[in-house]
Amino acid sequence: MRNGQFLRARLLGTAVLGGVIGSMIGAPAFAQTAPQPATSSAPSAKKPVHARHGAAKAATPAASSGGTHVSVRPTAAPRAAAEALDVTASRHVSHGAEASISRAMLESQVAGTNILKAVGQLPGVSFSSSDPLGIDTWGTSVYVRGFFQDSIGMTLDGIPLNDQTYTSVNGVNIADAWISDDIAGVETSQGAGGVDLPGNSSLGGTMRFHTADPKDKVGAKVSQVFGSYGTLRTYARVDSGALNQTGTKFYTAYSRSDERKYDADTPGFMQTVNGKLVQPIGHDSRITAMFNWNDAEVWGYADKSLSILKNAGWRTESWAPNYRGAYNASEYAWMNGAGNSGTCTPACTGPGTYDVGSGTPLVFPAGTTPTIPASWQNTNEGVGTAYYDAGQSTRDYLGGIDADLALTNALRWNTVFYAGAFDGNATYGDPWTQSPGTGAPLSEEVWQNAYRRFGFTSAFTWHIGRHTINVGGWYENNSQRAGLYWYNEPVYGQGAPLKTVGPYTTYGAAFQQGYGFTWNTNSFQFHVMDAWRPVEGLTVTYGFRSMLQTTAGGANYGNVDAGYGTGVGVDSGLPSGSMTSAAAFLPAVNLDYHFGRGHEVYFDFAENMRPFMVAPSGGSVSPWAVSSQDAFKALQRSLPNERDFTYVVGYRYTSRKLQASIDGYHSDVYNRLISASVGSLNNPITSVVNSKHAVMWGMDAALTLQPFEGLARGLAWTNSISYNHFTYADHVNICPLAGDCDIKGTKMLAYPQVMYKTSLSYEYKGASAHFDVNYYGKRYFSYMNDTHISPYWMANLGAKYRFGNLSVLKNVTLAFEVYNLFNQKYIAMMGENGFPIGGQSGDGGDYQSLERGAVREYFGTISAEY
Repeated sequence: MRNGQFLRARLLGTAVLGGVIGSMIGAPAFAQTAPQPATSSAPSAKKPVHARHGAAKAATPAASSGGTHVSVRPTAAPRAAAEALDVTASRHVSHGAEASISRAMLESQVAGTNILKAVGQLPGVSFSSSDPLGIDTWGTSVYVRGFFQDSIGMTLDGIPLNDQTYTSVNGVNIADAWISDDIAGVETSQGAGGVDLPGNSSLGGTMRFHTADPKDKVGAKVSQVFGSYGTLRTYARVDSGALNQTGTKFYTAYSRSDERKYDADTPGFMQTVNGKLVQPIGHDSRITAMFNWNDAEVWGYADKSLSILKNAGWRTESWAPNYRGAYNASEYAWMNGAGNSGTCTPACTGPGTYDVGSGTPLVFPAGTTPTIPASWQNTNEGVGTAYYDAGQSTRDYLGGIDADLALTNALRWNTVFYAGAFDGNATYGDPWTQSPGTGAPLSEEVWQNAYRRFGFTSAFTWHIGRHTINVGGWYENNSQRAGLYWYNEPVYGQGAPLKTVGPYTTYGAAFQQGYGFTWNTNSFQFHVMDAWRPVEGLTVTYGFRSMLQTTAGGANYGNVDAGYGTGVGVDSGLPSGSMTSAAAFLPAVNLDYHFGRGHEVYFDFAENMRPFMVAPSGGSVSPWAVSSQDAFKALQRSLPNERDFTYVVGYRYTSRKLQASIDGYHSDVYNRLISASVGSLNNPITSVVNSKHAVMWGMDAALTLQPFEGLARGLAWTNSISYNHFTYADHVNICPLAGDCDIKGTKMLAYPQVMYKTSLSYEYKGASAHFDVNYYGKRYFSYMNDTHISPYWMANLGAKYRFGNLSVLKNVTLAFEVYNLFNQKYIAMMGENGFPIGGQSGDGGDYQSLERGAVREYFGTISAEY
């Protein structure tokens, strides 16, 4: 709840009327993305359940109260402030508990980089990605003062983005929602958030992204990035300029990123088209329309475990494009798994064909050898150390219309209609399941998720005396779907293998379905707030929001032979039914007092609630992820929503030569639902547990010095240090089978307790340079805190020169960036497949749920306008 946001009290946004956006994205109803498979299941060789696609990446929703466990199948579902400052590109403007990141700061990173990386430079924010640009959303994460990206309120021009996790059916990642070059700025609240922010994911902190407006003059801009390992990124934008006396103007832009892996010949590809139109009305009103289309086709990095890092090495990667190696590994799995138990008739012994009961012989062709690398035999995962491929193919659509109208000099009305759609395929090559259509010992497992969401926000802002009153509401309908399918791979030497990004029907329709889920979610929110200025320098903002969310639906298909439910089809026994989340009064209070010259103190408080989110069976933290209908019905009667109470108090001093701030925060977290995993991906057991109560407190301090005049005026040195102490406060035993795994007193996973960030920047005329160093402290990996990831330092270097205007070209700029300057070896993403328990659980505190960060890479960018 920011003072500046309350004073503006505007729910800026963009959206599209249902019928209009429906025509843009196709029929509102879901298209059939996979042919109805046969209900029989393909034979498997010691089949594990892979957790790559669909688990919530950090511990969050679906459990039982009172510490009682609800067993689920292992994860298997897809993966402007009042005090404006003259700042350099590496600094941000702060106000109250909010930090505003300008376009200049965003431009200090490589063009096309996930915009959350810039947010990650703020105190208390931790951003990590397995690739330098952050294109692979499976390998990216962001935490704000201990709150994961599925619990942070985010909007784009007022449109709720909601859950930022991989292939979520509850939201869209900001990297897929708009081209980063066309983001004008970000307002980040590291406190309790604002009651006026629409969305169902706001527990701690908010991020409000604002798109750039079209320019008044006709023009164009082009930029080209060249990077290590053949990386290329192209961006082009055309502005219409003012088209008539009323000021109508628009732009359209296109970006294309081809990012190559440093350890494999498989790419990450993304292309985006967006456009925005602005129609002024009179002097103080306007209507805007926007649309964004994003296409991502990414070959992801292989998940690691501590065992894999130690025994197989840090550069262990998926087999693709080496299909022979993956085929050999799958043969090895059958010979040393199902073959030895008599599934093959006769037993799998080498080249030849074998009866595995599918009607199609299992084919071990000449030229293949049942082997895996010797180092893999020393890992906990064996054949599952890496798969043939893993990645995603996704399409995102977002659009809308926003009317911001001045009804009188004191009364404004802002209304946004929006719509969005998502179709995603997340995959991995399954070495344990035969392709019955061809006889290959492996197949392609594909999670197919989708949503269609439509909604609107509307709010009135009334200035009366010393008060600014804002009253408004939000409504959204979201139709969601999740399904799991297997597709045939070819016999080695008899055709090209399927690509992780599709198409998947090259060798026939899906031969097996694991599950099918559909839901319909309706979300309502109402808020009232008042920004009161009783005396000069003091603003007291107070208000509340009410929230109601109801979800109906669940499983319409399950296949017990594939490991889902207790039967086949609609009688599978998988969860189905409705759940409602409601909170009539969620209060928030903010005090912001400016005194003297540049001094400010502030206080922030809010209570927030997280509604129940949907996810299919397989270990995700959702009520619908449990293994049976009986377990789901028990949750309907007893499962509470998470409630968080957050307090922030701080002080800031601002002058031209020095900016200093320090603040402290405290949160009481009730009924956070955590997901715990034991064993390896070959034989995992996943449970979801209500942690009852957790306590978090911490502090952030920052100091920016810009002490010089003359030639050195552009020299700035920024330092920040953050400390976070999160502990579980109740006795809860999370061992799923036997043993004592009491989490009381254990610390939060994946988020560093200590972070230190320093940035030295210099700007003179057209030249600028920056040197950034971040320290990330120890991060716990297991719930019992007996395994952890070691601290590391990360350094980046950049330089830029603006040549100005050259002939017909304007603002010609050349930039050079070095990512991971000292080639630090480090773990970026943690918990993408869930976290191990450790202690007496028997899992050794290890799990295949880590991703390595990228090595040192170089990027050069040239851009020009016309």
